Formats: sequence, C-alpha cells, structure tokens
Amino acid sequence: MKLSKDQLKEMAAKAIDEKRQAIIDLGDSIFNEPELGYKEYKTQAKVKKVFDDLKIPYKDNVALTGVVGTLKGVRSDAKVAVMGELDAVIAPNHRCADKATGAAHSCGHNCMIAALAGVSYALAGTEIMRHLDGDVALMAVPAEEYVEIEFRKSLIDAGKVRFVGGKQEFVRLGEMDGIDVVIMEHNDSGRVDGKKACAGYGSTGFVGKLVRYVGKAAHAGSSPHLGINALNAANIGLLAVSMQRETFRDKDSIRVHPIITKGGDLVNTVPDDVRIETYIRGNNIEAILDAEVKVDRAFKAGGFAMGAGCEITTLPGYLPLVTCDPLLDIMYENQARLLGRENVAREAGPMTGSTDAGDLSYIMPMLHAGFSGLAGDLHSSEVEIVDKELAYIAAAKCLAMTVIDLLYDGAAKKIAGDFKPLMTKDQYLMEWGKI
Repeated sequence: MKLSKDQLKEMAAKAIDEKRQAIIDLGDSIFNEPELGYKEYKTQAKVKKVFDDLKIPYKDNVALTGVVGTLKGVRSDAKVAVMGELDAVIAPNHRCADKATGAAHSCGHNCMIAALAGVSYALAGTEIMRHLDGDVALMAVPAEEYVEIEFRKSLIDAGKVRFVGGKQEFVRLGEMDGIDVVIMEHNDSGRVDGKKACAGYGSTGFVGKLVRYVGKAAHAGSSPHLGINALNAANIGLLAVSMQRETFRDKDSIRVHPIITKGGDLVNTVPDDVRIETYIRGNNIEAILDAEVKVDRAFKAGGFAMGAGCEITTLPGYLPLVTCDPLLDIMYENQARLLGRENVAREAGPMTGSTDAGDLSYIMPMLHAGFSGLAGDLHSSEVEIVDKELAYIAAAKCLAMTVIDLLYDGAAKKIAGDFKPLMTKDQYLMEWGKI
C-alpha cells in the first residue's frame, strides 16, 4: 500500500532525528577541517563514508573532488538533484582556520553537507524511495567559492577543469543532464530577514578578472628613473576604476572590488610584476558586461600612463540567481510546517553576493533555500554555528520533505515541463563559457 505524503514526511523526519548526532558530528567535523575548492579531499572522504554506510552507489572525483550518489524510485519518471557544497572560504583569522591555507567555513557550507547527509539518511535508510515515482541524485559539489583565481586558472590551463566553479563543471561534464529539478539550501545569520528560514532568494552574477601589470625593474634608490613602476601603474588603474562608480546605475547593483595579490618582489627594487584579482558584479548580464568594458578601459589606462604593459584575463564568473516560483511554494510550505509560518519568509530580498547556483537557474528549475543558525557576518572570522538544530537538522528535514513533494505525484516533471530556460546547456557552454 502506498503511503501518503504526510506519512512519508513523518518517516523522513523520524529517520533524521534518529541520526541527529551523526549529522551534527559530521557538520562539526567539516567545520573544524576546512578545505578550499578543488582540494576538498578530507570532506569528500566524509561524504563517501556516509554513502558507503548507507550502501548508496556513487561516483567520486567528479570535477576533481565531487561526489554524486544515486537513489532509485519505484519508477524513474523524474530526477531531483539535492546539492551541498564541499568547500570553504578564506578567513585566516577564524578560530578554526587551516593554518596553512587560511581556509575556514565562514560560508556555512559545512551545514549544507550535514543537511545533504540528513537527506541521505532519510531517503536511503527508510522505505521512502519505494513510494516515489522518480530518482534522486545526491550531489556534493566542489569549489563554489570563487577564490584562489590564479590557482583555478592553472587548473584550466592544465585541462583539469574548464570552469572556476564546481556546479559549472558539473554542467560541462554532463552531470546535470537528465536532472529535472535542483534543490539546495544555504545557511546565514542575516539573509532571511530576521526569520528562521526563507524559501529562496535571488543573487547577483559577476565575471572574474586577473590583471597583471608588467614594468621594468631597477634599483629603487640609485636609478628609479631607469625602471617602469608597475605598482604605480596599478594604483592609477585602481583609481581609474573607482572613478567609474558614478557611471553605474543603482538598480543594477554593480560592485567592483579588486585586491592586489602581488605588489612587487623587493622594497628596494622598482616593482615590475604587479597582480590584481577582481569581480565585476551586477544583477543582470547586460549591466555586468557594460561595466566590464569600463573596468578594462580603466585598468589599461594605468598601464598606458606609466608605460607599463597591462594584461587582462577574463574568466566566466557566475550568473545571477533566478528564483522558481513553484519550487518556492513547495519549500515554503515545508518550512512553515516545520518551523511555524511566522518564522518563515517565502522570499527574502535579493542577495548582492553571488553563487554558481545562478548558472543552474538559467538552465533548469533551481531552488536555493535559506536557513539561519549562524552568527557573524559571512566570510568573516566571527562566523559560528549557533543553532545546529536549525542549521543542520531542520534544513535536512525540509529538503527531504521537498524531495517527497516533488517525486510523489509528478510535481517535478510538471515544473520541469513548464520551465522556460534562459539558456540551453549548449548556449551556456558556448556563450557564457567563452567569456
């Protein structure tokens, strides 16, 4: 006899409760051992251990460090992907930062993997899949944080990846082929407008830039006139970029925030090799590309002024995240059921940060839900997991319940059928991938 959706949701919640301590221990363990993108070997091993214990078949080393498990329903009418992110960000002053790399889970990604494990326990450790008319892909995805751009560029140059972001690589590798709907969640301290959770929100997109000024070295004390100061060129370029601010429309949410990653080699030598990394963010592609022209022009002006070379490498960043109303509705009801309607927002205000989940949202129905449970500003040294019941357990339950809604009565297939993509996979790889 086929159980009702409510019965299956109760079964999922009970399974997650029974594994509560294992889920919390996993989240805490990842928090204490942060790793940067495309290097998440310890975290990958922890995900594989969960899958091995549950006898979930999986592929590993997807996009270098990703893991994809598969659960089969009674029929394969549709396929839902549940995602979690493996990597950390750089916050070297965090109490749990890796001393060698500066990596820290100031991003909340450890919560996402804990929630993914919770979904795994709910679906693979029970009879729920026998009542669902579709399959589930459990995806632990690397490299969401767009950091160490020069390192990522070296991977691209070596042919190991094509994109900086892990979800982008999953698209390229075909891991998203056959997926009807993608759902995931992200944790924060303030993204949910004072509520405990929100069903979803949009975000900005961006392109990434590597800028290198090439000057001429000379003795800084005795013969600076013989050199070409690449640092001075960079400073002029940065000033010229800042002067562009008034040309950006407020409604486009343009943000340009460069850092100098190399300012020279020796204080007594005129700098001849200076390097900058930057994003150009915005809430729509047209505004991003318009700002990109201005920023490139400004950087080049610094080189021209000093007679230095200016080499600019542009890498595909992330597309703005587009919300999917039917998915928001489903997640909202599950969050309200679990946390109380007064504690949940259907949709939070737009996020001015970015995520490679935005790339998926252009191609397929995508849900990027929000849960609180953290304290401190994201990406800072103050981030802590202060409500593990909310950040780990409630998030897992809501994701599992949403899977049940999507695969119980054909909802996933209908949502996918009604969805109008902003790009096909081929368009995405050809148009955005070549930037």
